[in-house]
Amino acid sequence: MMDQETVEKLARVVDDAAMESTPITMLTAEHDGLTIEDAYRIQRASMRRRFGRGETLVGMKMGLTSRAKMEQMGVHNPIYGHLTSSMKLTSGGSFKKESYCHPRVEPEIAFIMGRDISGQVTSQEALSAVSGVCAALEIIDSRYKDFKFTLNDVVADNASSTLFVLGEKIATPDLDVSNLGMVMSVNGEVRETGSSAAILEHPLRSLAALICMLDSVSEGLHAGQIVLAGGATQAIACTPGSHVSLEVESLGSVEFFVE
Repeated sequence: MMDQETVEKLARVVDDAAMESTPITMLTAEHDGLTIEDAYRIQRASMRRRFGRGETLVGMKMGLTSRAKMEQMGVHNPIYGHLTSSMKLTSGGSFKKESYCHPRVEPEIAFIMGRDISGQVTSQEALSAVSGVCAALEIIDSRYKDFKFTLNDVVADNASSTLFVLGEKIATPDLDVSNLGMVMSVNGEVRETGSSAAILEHPLRSLAALICMLDSVSEGLHAGQIVLAGGATQAIACTPGSHVSLEVESLGSVEFFVE
């Protein structure tokens, strides 16, 4: 296990990289013994730095929710990251490309939690804690040079969490989200089409997996928190002058602009 002093040092490295939009060398290049457990400790330490600056925790995001991607990375479980108050972008809002390193966007389904929940839960038990569902776009940004990293590097970098945008239409949790059509466009041109079924074969399985993983470290989700269930298609690069929009069956649209 990595000593706490090194954990705090590496947390400062990834946190500074995110704040300053300065790419860094992947952590495992100098710490080849860095485990997935160490990576999550670094992630949490970097979050404590954010909270110390006044940001608040507003939810969680899931990553590696595609079966094909998990097989490619040689892992059996998704990964997760934290969402803070500074990451929320209003639908129709904008951000500057120059403020980030390698920003990319993914179409997602978001759950809004209606009550606290923890433990080793099933998908149906996870659903019982949901108060609403909406369309979402997640802007991810790896802070590593040349977009080169290992799985553990990604986890330490808060699973590339950067910005997220929620659709204004909030559906009730009884909406069947198992196979919703999703179309992501850039400047009116369709760039990616997919289905919510690509998110761990069902978005609720992703939500339940998150709750179970948090339970393993004696944590859970809380009422009012947002959970991004994972990307439904591959991510596409964000370029200045772009208008990115997502249409989700039964959930309406969500959009943002890149300056």
